[in-house]
Formats: sequence, structure tokens, C-alpha cells
Amino acid sequence: MKDFNYYAPTQVAFGRKAEQAAGRLVKQYGGTKVLVHYGGKSAERSGLLDAVCHALEAEHLPYVKLGGVVPNPRLSKVHEGINLCRAEGVDFILAIGGGSVIDSAKAISMGVTYEGDVWDFFTHKAEADTCLPLGAVLTLPAAGSEMSDATVITNEDGDLKKDYGSDKLRCKFAVMNPERTFTLPPYQTAAGVVDIIMHTLERYFSHDDDMTVTDSIAESLIRTVQDSAFKVLQQPDNYLHRAQIMWASSLSHNGLTGCGTTSDWATHFLEHELSGMFDVTHGAGLAAVWGSWARYVYLENPTRFAQFAVNAMGIQNNFKSAEETALAGIEALERFFRAIGMPTSIHELIGREITDEEIHEMSRKCSYDGTHTIGGFKVLNREDMEHIYRAAR
Repeated sequence: MKDFNYYAPTQVAFGRKAEQAAGRLVKQYGGTKVLVHYGGKSAERSGLLDAVCHALEAEHLPYVKLGGVVPNPRLSKVHEGINLCRAEGVDFILAIGGGSVIDSAKAISMGVTYEGDVWDFFTHKAEADTCLPLGAVLTLPAAGSEMSDATVITNEDGDLKKDYGSDKLRCKFAVMNPERTFTLPPYQTAAGVVDIIMHTLERYFSHDDDMTVTDSIAESLIRTVQDSAFKVLQQPDNYLHRAQIMWASSLSHNGLTGCGTTSDWATHFLEHELSGMFDVTHGAGLAAVWGSWARYVYLENPTRFAQFAVNAMGIQNNFKSAEETALAGIEALERFFRAIGMPTSIHELIGREITDEEIHEMSRKCSYDGTHTIGGFKVLNREDMEHIYRAAR
């Protein structure tokens, strides 16, 4: 068991009409002028943007708006937000959206108080000393950014997708109304479910396998999310199961499912290169490569994979062979991905055969030209990365 320090300071306002508390919460955490940051027109069409702005007005809080965040949020939008905050004297950032919007807001919060280029944080040339406080009104349960310490941004110059983490990036509060997810398209719902499961599995597949409470939480979360995914794909306005998925999004990435374990994160790093190069949906990219990663590494600890198969995927334990049980569990999760409309290969993800040159380039970027390894369950070098990409092609 690994020693751990669990820290999850974000206040959660969960339930119907929860967005009405946004103004009060901003004021509670010291905001006096707000950047309202959001994505496309869905926030406007749904009436959520107006509802949040009215909540700010009710507390006599001035605000400026910046929309236009896209999936795999761009560095150029972050720069735009930084400049706007400085020009308008903003001291609090409120994100309305999913992980992309919240990640963009986090990057802006770092950049406003930093004299250099905010990209320095993502290349680890600088550490964030101070950040503007921020909150989130969640509309897409997936990334868990509403309670995590991390942000991921894509730099259009070179299609580089990089992450940065700091406790200073944790939202002061997260507002979650499951009703606001009723209109999510099935594909986005399914991709979000994959991301939730993967955030859990990145922590679950560890050689620190004696933290039974943490394992039980992770296994229960995975089972519940799978069950709820089928329910909401059949009944998009099912509040009960939308709520399960929304809460699971936060629990999967606020550190709870990793207490006492050493995390892996190789699948995420491999996928970052896919979405950086092809601008695909993150959850779908994870589904496309996870099975190939799992088959490449499971012999490092087949008993751990067998435990996952039995406790999370409902596979009958083959007591004669942990390896066979492990492989059955991997296949079961891939069947689930396919059942909810997610790809399990890169060809399905991008609609064509990936080239050797593209595999080589992704491996080069992921390994920082062969100088960097990824993964904790099995440490992967550049050659390992290429093997997994080829197996997933």
C-alpha cells in the first residue's frame, strides 16, 4: 500500500436547479468581477448561460463573457482569455461546460498572473505560484476537471497536447445539475462514460494492490457507470442515471479512486497524441487504444487484471488460469465500448488506416524524442509505444 495524502477541496452543489447558486458561490469565494467562459452555442440555446448570468446579476456581480472553446481546447483561446481578464480586471473565472471549457479556464487562471507564456507550464519550464480562483458549472460529465488538479491544452503550433497539474488549479466549487445533461448527444454521452472509466482504471492498474477499500470503490464505480450508460442511451432524460454518471465523473478524477495506489496514465498519454494529431474526441480515443495497451502489459500482474475481470466486469473466475480470466476481462470491456458505440481501434476512430509515419510521429512526441517514458504498471519506452499504436491500428 502506498502512503497517500488525499485532498479534494472543491465544494459541490448538486441537484436540480443547482446553477441558481452560481452567483452566491462566486461571492462566497471572493469574486468581484467574473469571466464567464463557455463553449459553443449549446450553452446559449439551452438557456444555461442566461441562467448563470442572471445568478451573477442577482448578486450584483459584473462579468464579461468569452465563448468559443472547442474540444481539445486550444492555446490561442487561452491567450485570448488571459488578455481579456487583464484588460477587464477580472478576479474570478466561471466555466460553463465540460472538461474542455474547465481546462481552458484553468489555463487562463494560471496565465493571468504569469509574466511569461502560459505554455511554459505545459512544457514544465515554470510552476504555477498563483492562479485566479475559479468555479465550474458542469454540463458534460467526462473529464472530471471540475474536481481534479489538472488541465490539458492543445498548442496548434505542432499539434501538441500537453497536461499540467497543480492543487492551485482546483475549482473552488462545482455546480452539477443532471438535468442539464439530458440533451447530450449519444456519442458524447458514451465518450464521457469511457473517460470516467479510464480515469478510474488509470489508478486501478497498479502493483499496489492491497488497498481493498479503494479497489472496492473503483470497481463499484465502473459497474455503476456501465449500467447507467445503457439506461441513459435508451432514456436520455432519466434523471437517476444521469445523476450517477455526473457524480461518477467527479469521483473518478478527484483522487479518491487512487488512494493508496501508484497510477499509470499510459493510455491517456498515448491518446493525447491521437487527439493532438487527429482532433478526435478524447473518450473515443481512449477506447480505441486501451485494449491494445492492456494486452501489452497484463502479464506484468495478471492477477490484478483477473480481479478487474471478476469484480468490475462480472467475468467468472477461471481459477486455473489468471491469464485467461484477465484476457476475458479485457475483451468484456471492449465489448462494452462497442455496445455503446465507441471504437476499439484507431481505424474505427479516424475512419482510415493510420500510417507507419503517423505512428512514428506520435511515438516520437509521446516519448519526447525517445527521452521520456510513460506508465507505472509497466514502464513504456518509445518502442513500446509504437508497438501499442500498431496493435491498435
